[in-house]
Amino acid sequence: MREVYLDNNATTPVAPEVIKVMAENVNLYGNASSMHGFGRKAASAIEKARGHVETLLNAPGDTVMFTSGGSESDNNVFHTARTLIDEGSQRKTIIVSTIEHPAIIETCKDLEKNGYDVRYVGVDHFGVVQVEALEKMMNDQVLLVSVMSANNETGTIQPVKELTKVAHSYGALMHTDAVQAVGKIPIDVQEWDVDYLSISGHKFYGPKGVGALYIKKGVPFETFVRGGHQEGGKRAGTYNTNAIIGMGEAARLVMNEPAESREKEWDLRERLRKGLLENIPDAVVNGHPSLCLPGTLNISFPQAEGESILLMLDFEGIAVSTGSACATGSLEPSYVLLASDLDIELAHGSIRFSLGRYTTQDDIDYVISKVPPIIKRLREISTR
Repeated sequence: MREVYLDNNATTPVAPEVIKVMAENVNLYGNASSMHGFGRKAASAIEKARGHVETLLNAPGDTVMFTSGGSESDNNVFHTARTLIDEGSQRKTIIVSTIEHPAIIETCKDLEKNGYDVRYVGVDHFGVVQVEALEKMMNDQVLLVSVMSANNETGTIQPVKELTKVAHSYGALMHTDAVQAVGKIPIDVQEWDVDYLSISGHKFYGPKGVGALYIKKGVPFETFVRGGHQEGGKRAGTYNTNAIIGMGEAARLVMNEPAESREKEWDLRERLRKGLLENIPDAVVNGHPSLCLPGTLNISFPQAEGESILLMLDFEGIAVSTGSACATGSLEPSYVLLASDLDIELAHGSIRFSLGRYTTQDDIDYVISKVPPIIKRLREISTR
């Protein structure tokens, strides 16, 4: 059976070049915190990887901290905010968007449960946080604003630079979860002027279990993982050397990837969009039509359940998602789509197709041939 992987927003395959570099360094087992030669070799490889990540983000030296992934990076920022409030900050309000990743939404629920003031800025029907909407919520009590760079379900890109200007004009700190954006659109922490930015290696063809947090020099920071003095005392724990090397190589590959690659991904996405809309009545595309990640296509199919579509596509060797992989197991409709005022039936019947570096036109044509008859069959069942 043919296999087509269109779930790259959940995770990407590790690039062959990354596998090669990790294999070449698999015996680099010295503890990077040790002063002997074995440790120095590991430390040197880690700093080389750090340099690649900093270059990818246009981040100044010594501003990228390695973590276990995007969730830890996000949590570290909110831990910092919580500590500042606990230590007497006059600013006690946190603002996040209603479409953030569960790593942030669930963290904020926990903060609210413990009495902290968390407020949510909504989105328009395209899933975009409007600058005016954020400005209406801002005052001198706001400590932190967090808005993702691009949404993991719809691919909608947020105006991070403009939102940061608003946050800073009121003296607030700005964080963006760029986990879905890295490798897909240009990221420039200096142009955006954000204070914190989270990324995860496995979203751009690196290994799982490794990520990074950009921390602008001079901004508040509170250690989340305590113990040793790794990462300049910012994050304890023996370095995951090989994974860090892998993420560094993945970052280098992204930097060297031609712009034509993103254009090709968008072209394939558009081929899929047109092919499905032309062959499936009443299908609805979710998210912004142009301010969207090049490989993300979220479509709702009325009178067809998303979970049923996913399973029937899986029988055809096609991997897709009904939303965030971190929400798998929940039968509730996507809160991201509901936040964009999508009808609950459409939210229940949504499928996320996320293309990647290795997606081909043949893959897309195969999917176009398989989805319409599946939707037709499910609709027939639902009306009996």
